Amino acid sequence: MRRRVVVTGCGVVTPLGCEVAEFWDKLCAGKSGIGPIERFDCSEYKVTFGGEVRHFKPEDHMPLDIREQRRMDRFVLFGMVASHKAITQAGIDLSQGDPYRHGVLIGSGIGGLNEIEDQHDALYNKGPSRVSPFMIPKLMVNAASGNISVNWGLKGPNSAVATACASATNAIGDAYRLIQYGEADVMVTGGSEAAMTPMGLSGFARMNALSKRNDEPERASRPFDTDRNGFVLSEGAGVVILEELEHAKARGANILGELVGYGMSADGTHMTAPDPEGRGASYAMRRALDDAGVKPEFIDYINAHGTSTPLGDKAETAAIKTVFGEHSKKLTVSSTKSQLGHMLGASGGVEFVICTLALQEQVAPPTINLENPDPACDLDYIPNEARQIKMSHILTNSFGFGGHNACLVVKTFEG
Repeated sequence: MRRRVVVTGCGVVTPLGCEVAEFWDKLCAGKSGIGPIERFDCSEYKVTFGGEVRHFKPEDHMPLDIREQRRMDRFVLFGMVASHKAITQAGIDLSQGDPYRHGVLIGSGIGGLNEIEDQHDALYNKGPSRVSPFMIPKLMVNAASGNISVNWGLKGPNSAVATACASATNAIGDAYRLIQYGEADVMVTGGSEAAMTPMGLSGFARMNALSKRNDEPERASRPFDTDRNGFVLSEGAGVVILEELEHAKARGANILGELVGYGMSADGTHMTAPDPEGRGASYAMRRALDDAGVKPEFIDYINAHGTSTPLGDKAETAAIKTVFGEHSKKLTVSSTKSQLGHMLGASGGVEFVICTLALQEQVAPPTINLENPDPACDLDYIPNEARQIKMSHILTNSFGFGGHNACLVVKTFEG
């Protein structure tokens, strides 16, 4: 018999703030976290804006001295802070109990790109003797999971997922399975990404994947809108604490929701373009629903992948219609990437936090900048203003380069 898995803590690092309450208030108010890039000079780039986590200092959020920080890439620091906030909200003392029953699983699509660029410059400008001895442990995709494990003494399952923009959702789903089948009682899980670098920005821009609306950054991410022309690169982290139900009850935890379904698939058609009919995406959604043991009509709200790309939004809409049929006309759907931009491997972690908060508050955040709906995207996308909705089950979608598809179902907790 599979064990039940609940959510007991949430933590975020985002362009809209690093405190969950502040983040949620801004999200529901329709605020945008997108603006001109400040961390480096991009005046000669095709794209000059994105979703930066501005003025980020880890020591403002958790005990972490400067020496420790220098041994961690920016994406690791994001993951550390989001984990600290999730652990704090969960009210769990991870030093108590069997450390081999406590695990960590953090996804990242790219890993330590900041470190790669810094050490490349050191190598070619100063020579091989000036390359940092900390380069490899800083840039590894599993560096976030590893550092979180070390910092909190987590000795159970310790892994990392790299499935592009589906990374965090796969990480949460895999952590859910580990608890379900008895490999762990507590998992610190989600995703972290910091690809807002000269190489990251120029690489995505050269692919023509990014919006070039440099004169109106806040209006650049516009999922499902006729005038969408690419996604907005962003950075951040989203981490949750998953626990086996009886473990959470025994310590008197405040249960925020229950994770009940996980589905995944591959498009198997192209490295960067989605299946035009959304066949892989629809299969992953169906698998998540089947795993949850719920019919399509049980879903009240979908947090869409919704990146604001011409092909992606259209394919996701088609996939939703395929899975939900007539019920798709009653569904509410929104893309919070309209406000946050696309955090790549971290996006699913932040969006899972959003779904958990939506259940708690019974409010679905909006899709901002939706002014001229694309006729091919004809669902109820909650345009521009948050909406009070009675919700018991939420589906969240994440789709990544390489054709990776991952979906989760979270529901209101009932005894």
